[in-house]
Amino acid sequence: MNWLLQSGTAQIPHDLPDHIDVRLRYALARFGSRVQRVQVFLHDRNGPKGGIDKVCRIMAKVQGCGEIVAAVVDTEWPAAVDRAATRIGHTVSRQLGRVRETRRQVSPFRAIRRLNPTS
Repeated sequence: MNWLLQSGTAQIPHDLPDHIDVRLRYALARFGSRVQRVQVFLHDRNGPKGGIDKVCRIMAKVQGCGEIVAAVVDTEWPAAVDRAATRIGHTVSRQLGRVRETRRQVSPFRAIRRLNPTS
């Protein structure tokens, strides 16, 4: 799975991209090729002052669902990434389940045709 990291001016630890890769693979690997593109945006709201200001936003383009976004604000980068990756995994699963349920429903025309087959 390919993903793109955009951090702007945020100062991120050197090992964070590896952590992001592991977390994204864990959260999204089960969806296989249906996940077409993943972008990770990191933003530090108030710079080096500290506090709950680390924003991690993950946007995934999923076949059949469009773009799905999960955003989290936390005090530390790894925690923000962990929570956002978990959230995007759950959201993709839920959206694909909705698509699957919609496709399972039989249209009224098909139901009538099954009751009155024409040979």
